[in-house]
Amino acid sequence: MREYSTFAEFWPFYLREHAKPATRAWHYVGSALALSVFIGAVFTRNAWWILAVPLSGYFFAWVSHAFVERNKPATFTYPLWSLIADYRMFFLFLAGRLGAHLVAAGVTDTKQSADA
Repeated sequence: MREYSTFAEFWPFYLREHAKPATRAWHYVGSALALSVFIGAVFTRNAWWILAVPLSGYFFAWVSHAFVERNKPATFTYPLWSLIADYRMFFLFLAGRLGAHLVAAGVTDTKQSADA
């Protein structure tokens, strides 16, 4: 794997590692669940739920890499940038603006209608 010295260099790589729409979909589920668990922890003031935040988010992401994309998650090499990129991808998806980023990164499988 190539070493990246800036997030701007890392971002296209991250998107290529999530080339399949199903991989991205599993990540969206994990990201939404992790945010929901975090919000629930804040509202219930139960700090134990904070432990479930990374578990809920990473579970779906890692399953998708193992069984859909069949590659090694970038989290193992670039943990902070991967977390930032995951939520950037998630929010761009929700805004309907991810498609252009995927195309710029060279991802050709952009079948999810909301990615465009």
